[in-house]
Amino acid sequence: MIVLKTRKDLEAMAKSGLIVAKALEAAEEAVKPGMTTLELNNIVEKVIIGEGAKPSFKGYRGFPACCCISPNSVVVHGIPSKDIVLTEGDIVSIDVGAFFGGFHGDAARTLAVGKISDEAKRLIDTTRECFFEGMKMAVDGNRVGDIGSAVQAHAEKMGYSVVRELVGHGVGRELHESPDIPNFGIAGKGVRLTKGMVIAIEPMINMGTKDVSFSKKDGWTVTTKDGKLSAHYENTVAITENGPKILTLR
Repeated sequence: MIVLKTRKDLEAMAKSGLIVAKALEAAEEAVKPGMTTLELNNIVEKVIIGEGAKPSFKGYRGFPACCCISPNSVVVHGIPSKDIVLTEGDIVSIDVGAFFGGFHGDAARTLAVGKISDEAKRLIDTTRECFFEGMKMAVDGNRVGDIGSAVQAHAEKMGYSVVRELVGHGVGRELHESPDIPNFGIAGKGVRLTKGMVIAIEPMINMGTKDVSFSKKDGWTVTTKDGKLSAHYENTVAITENGPKILTLR
């Protein structure tokens, strides 16, 4: 069931979204070669708790940390660890959720660790562009396929591939709500978008093959099958009478 949000709900969600934005900004300012992914996780958690919110991901279906931190070929759901040390030239995706005032905010960024290659920067930039191409389609009366089609078209035009097994989703009182928001699809197909819907649009774009592997060891980590880089960019977006509104940007 798709839950439509009232204006009051959206005001509350903007507060949780702002906390997510602050946490991601803190991570971007702090990330550097030599730090562990657990240290980065702890910085994000301190911001969320300091704002009076709860980390949405901690304990969600047994996930052990505040946020998902996914370096290089890890697509999503990387578990922060004191044994994973970031090095110069890495890229790292950070996926953050915060629960505040009865609602969740959810967003992700892929960050550079020190100086990165031109190829890695192009992947990060393109993934962000894919989000905004998709967001343009998040308007009342369009369909979910319009978002996915726009994301896919831009990614493939730039020579990248789109992960199929993982998708965006509705956001609200629950972290994951209906409908699913794939990053691929056919324009004009799928669930009709309606004002009051709030969705997470989150392109996951690979430098090589679209195929991914799911870790049997920890049950969470998703990596590219060919070991090439992957990037992730996500925001929580409200569909309003005045067009799409990002709730997780300052």
